[in-house]
Amino acid sequence: MTTSNLMTEGLNLMLIGMGFVFIFLTLLVFVTSIMSRIITSYEKNVGVLPEEGISSPTAVISPAMNQSQHANDDKNLITVLSAAVHKFRSRHK
Repeated sequence: MTTSNLMTEGLNLMLIGMGFVFIFLTLLVFVTSIMSRIITSYEKNVGVLPEEGISSPTAVISPAMNQSQHANDDKNLITVLSAAVHKFRSRHK
């Protein structure tokens, strides 16, 4: 076999493999979305979900902490880190 035949064979194999993966992933997306619709409609019929469906998730933003809460968190962090360092050093003498 010549080098160009091997190169052509490798390129064909690569393209066939990439095509197969693309088709498989596309089918996977469609099947997953169809399953999601079926399960959602089934759960609405059974009564597990409300008729209007589930609201989309929203980001939960914690209220701003004041300066004393930051200082308290820092003190707790220093305490925990100091205990961890002390334990590590006591084990590895």
